[in-house]
Amino acid sequence: MSDTAPDAAPAPEPTEEDVFEQKAVRLAKRERLIGERADAAGGAYPVTVPVTDTIPALRARFGDLEAGAETGVTASVAGRIVFSRNTGKLCFATLQSGDGSRIQAMVSLAQVGEESLQAWKELVDLGDHVSVTGEVISSRRGELSIMVTAWQIAAKAILPLPNMYSELSEESRVRSRFLDLIVRDRARETVVARSTVNASLRSTFAAHDFVEVETPMLQVQHGGASARPFITHSNAFDTDLYLRIAPELFLKRAVVGGIDRVYEINRNFRNEGADSTHSPEFAMLEAYQSYTDYRGIADLTQELIQNAAVAVAGSTTVTWADGTEYDLGGQWDRLSMYDSLSAAAGRTLSPETPYDDLVALAEEHGVELPPHPIHGKLVEELWEHFVKPTLTRPTFVMDFPLDTSPLVREHRSIPGVVEKWDLYVRGFELATGYSELVDPVIQRERFVEQAKLAARGDLEAMRIDEEFLRALEHGMPPTGGMGMGIDRLLMAITGLGIRETILFPLVK
Repeated sequence: MSDTAPDAAPAPEPTEEDVFEQKAVRLAKRERLIGERADAAGGAYPVTVPVTDTIPALRARFGDLEAGAETGVTASVAGRIVFSRNTGKLCFATLQSGDGSRIQAMVSLAQVGEESLQAWKELVDLGDHVSVTGEVISSRRGELSIMVTAWQIAAKAILPLPNMYSELSEESRVRSRFLDLIVRDRARETVVARSTVNASLRSTFAAHDFVEVETPMLQVQHGGASARPFITHSNAFDTDLYLRIAPELFLKRAVVGGIDRVYEINRNFRNEGADSTHSPEFAMLEAYQSYTDYRGIADLTQELIQNAAVAVAGSTTVTWADGTEYDLGGQWDRLSMYDSLSAAAGRTLSPETPYDDLVALAEEHGVELPPHPIHGKLVEELWEHFVKPTLTRPTFVMDFPLDTSPLVREHRSIPGVVEKWDLYVRGFELATGYSELVDPVIQRERFVEQAKLAARGDLEAMRIDEEFLRALEHGMPPTGGMGMGIDRLLMAITGLGIRETILFPLVK
């Protein structure tokens, strides 16, 4: 039991009036710190404070001390006060470091003197950052502590912390992530998990001799995906520019230039809806490997994800936030889009199925027609209705309709489809992969068809990119490529929603 544990039920959240009053009181304390303690103790916001050790380092070194033990070791540590209790001649405070590690500070009359003790009681509040110096001990209750001989404010908090004993609402967590990081372990763990995932991805790529590059985020022409872009304006060039929707066309230029294995972890922007799996701004991984195809890039994608799971969870069996276990191990299933749709719908569906028959099937089952419907979009909508809900294990869905995949090579043996897969994990699309279209003549034809869709009002259709076509005309080797959302990868490993996996998501 901690010496700082509360003796009563948690207090309710402060009202706006309470916060206003607390802010006024704390501002007065700030003035006192600046006026009375500026010379001796550095005021309210000193440039630096004594720090010889971190809280996690002291816990690692002395975490097994028996109750009442003394070490004879003097240390200076700094942290945010998250609990406090002042009782006569002895005050207790719990200091928290950035990773959530905690240590107790014991401020006693015998060690610091009457003036310093009184100043602590009058000037120090919950939420303040403080530096304390003293002997490392274990309290009589077994709490690792600093028996303080000197202390100093490191940063005065003007606003109070939220109630440390109750969860912030999801909306509060998203809008005030800095508070979420202070009060909730899961928030800090998710930040660390994301960093661990990125490190794992880079490590796996390094093991396969990939080169990491950076491509433009501002582009004169958007491309590389079917999505609606954000548009901005460059004053210097007096021209409209697009925020990147995908790095694909620039990464392929790198492949043309001889970087046979290339990848980028980047920020993309799509001016579309936001929901539990979509954000207008998101992190994405794209990778391209020469002399492989969509099956080889699927093998690499599985390895990337499984290695990331092991890095975060220690196993390919991950435990989600709700306690559910999910198995990312083993060899993942691969199924045909058309074959699986035919089996689920109870009739044979193929690239030759008449468009009107697809419309009739959609209407029969209440499947909403997509905007600007074409054969491939109808097939994909029907597949999502009939098959997607049945997927439980990680699954590569293979061989997509030709007319929805303008950057993908036509299947080598099945007419009317392309060599493309989508990877579904935890009920959502996590990644997509292609055998890349490298024939510049056919690529131009595909772009022309996309331009016709754009002329009919399809805001997600691609435009003709002459610079990209010129690069292809210099020769691009057979290549497999993939793209994967980093935010969604975190969702697959942690079980969290997309707004939880993004540190500072866009909110209205």
